[in-house]
Amino acid sequence: MGVLDDKVAIVTGSGRGIGRATAELLAQHGARVVVNDLDADAARETASALAGESVVHTGDLTKEGVPDALVQQAVDAWGRIDIIVNNAGYAMDGVVHRLSDDAFQRMLDIHVVVPFRVVRAAAPYLREPAKAERAEGREVFRKIVNVTSIAGTMGAPGQANYAAGKAAVVGLTKTLAKEWAQFKINVNAIAFGWVETRLTGAMDADNTIEIDGEALQLGIPERMREAAPSLAPLGRPATAQEAAGGIFLLCSPWANFIHGQVINVTGGQAIGMVA
Repeated sequence: MGVLDDKVAIVTGSGRGIGRATAELLAQHGARVVVNDLDADAARETASALAGESVVHTGDLTKEGVPDALVQQAVDAWGRIDIIVNNAGYAMDGVVHRLSDDAFQRMLDIHVVVPFRVVRAAAPYLREPAKAERAEGREVFRKIVNVTSIAGTMGAPGQANYAAGKAAVVGLTKTLAKEWAQFKINVNAIAFGWVETRLTGAMDADNTIEIDGEALQLGIPERMREAAPSLAPLGRPATAQEAAGGIFLLCSPWANFIHGQVINVTGGQAIGMVA
């Protein structure tokens, strides 16, 4: 038996990287997973590789109604929601004096507005069962894990927009933890440091993401890539699988009394990225 048997999990941005590794780990331990990604091919590939049951949801979560459709797909498939991992995101880097309004707003939309809309859409399927369980004298825990970054807690040069979105999700997390504690819904955030994903990869022609038909460059400058491992006492970046381990912990029964927290998964990094 798995510790997450019969649990239903939504993992946003799970076509690649940390999201995919999280979906794989949750499924390995028994969860049924809604795999969500903007890239339909990546989402289907992830779902096909999972150990257990899964369904695929594609679409731009920043568009009106799409978060509601994501939640509804989980309910239509399995009739319940137990775990939400708000992981979807990307970066549009630039120094403050050169950032456009659009670049700033996009980061707020994907990193904090989307998680807000997802949990709002899921509220009836998290709160109402909890009310019935409370009336019966039963204690059943459900989980929300929001992915943030030390860019949001410590700042990051060239990422004012990304850092602002990631900082905002911390406020959302702590507020939701206070509002929904009575329903035994654990709400926490994971603040990642350096993790090997597309966002921290090389800035080459192949490392892009398409949003609304526009190819956006991902990755960071090579001089920052070279310096980053020295910032963490463990001396290297995390793998996506190691990052997913932190998320899994907060989704597991062993985290039932971890609530309203921001857990750093950084290899011991005590400062943010430097210019």
